Amino acid sequence: MYAILDIETTGGKYNEEGITEIAIYKYDGHKIVDQLITLVNPERDIQPFVERLTGINATMLKSAPKFYDIAKRIIELTTDSIIVAHNATFDYRILRTEFRRLGYDFERKTLCTVELTKELIPDLKSYSLGKLCKTLCIPVSNRHRAEGDALATVKLFKMLIDKDSKKIIIKSNIKNGIDRELAPKFQLILDSLPSSLGLYYVHDDKGNILYIGKGNDIKKSVNKLFLKTSKKVKLLHEILNNVSYENTGNELISNLKYHNEVLLNKPKFNYYYPKKVAKIKFSNNNLLLIDKGRNINEKSVILIEDNKLLGYCYVDLEYQINNLEILKSLVSTLGNNSHNRFIIKNHLLKHKVEKIIRF
Repeated sequence: MYAILDIETTGGKYNEEGITEIAIYKYDGHKIVDQLITLVNPERDIQPFVERLTGINATMLKSAPKFYDIAKRIIELTTDSIIVAHNATFDYRILRTEFRRLGYDFERKTLCTVELTKELIPDLKSYSLGKLCKTLCIPVSNRHRAEGDALATVKLFKMLIDKDSKKIIIKSNIKNGIDRELAPKFQLILDSLPSSLGLYYVHDDKGNILYIGKGNDIKKSVNKLFLKTSKKVKLLHEILNNVSYENTGNELISNLKYHNEVLLNKPKFNYYYPKKVAKIKFSNNNLLLIDKGRNINEKSVILIEDNKLLGYCYVDLEYQINNLEILKSLVSTLGNNSHNRFIIKNHLLKHKVEKIIRF
């Protein structure tokens, strides 16, 4: 679970700032499940340049709750969650400072979307939130206000999870989870899984991926795994701690992600040895394969340029599909190898996708 947040402050001397607005979205890796959005009376002056930047002034904050009024709610939203923010060092420091004034030692794990973006989308000119939203075509409104910036960070974080083939983000979240006894765990895990098409990841108590599976119905596929009784699967049952998942939207993306992530992560309980396949040449050197996404407003896109497979991504704006440079910045890389090309070619021979664009 993640607590994705943004904070606006009064500005001023280091560790003397006060919060003027806070927005927290509790995010389970797939959707927002809870939220807090509120102005805050900082009980101190706002620096003039900050007032001009955010539009928040003393009159607006006169009747707003003070930090101690919302402190309990912040603790509820962030307990057993990783705090995610754009420049997390700043937001986390401000929160710890406010809680310290109340005599409470506030400690949480954090993830910074600036650092994650630098790792997963390198070589961009700027990693400021505003520039990233423009470069990656992330819709954003109400910039420099907590609600708008936090919501933009949610959308950016969702994009980063999609691009995170090494599962760095998921592993950090699993490590933060609470251990449960094994007996009731199977049902608890099944209750948390969707009946949708995608991949699932079985983790140990350290967050390591033990097994990767896929299916048209994630819940049913995991249930089948729990019902197996071979010696190797029983051993997996003994050491598994949790199961995470990713919706993929369509079978082609599932097959590509499964092939690549098993080879990349080398899970202990996956026995996957792809057969040798002949070299594949696509019928057109430049292709966009567009198909269903993970929800009704989204499309998946596979990008092939100069007869090389670049990768896949999800988009929710027609403008993103029509702008090749934006697509290249969004794609999660897939190796341009014979196996990936075979998976695509074989799928196109047996199934239709919604649209093929040749350019």
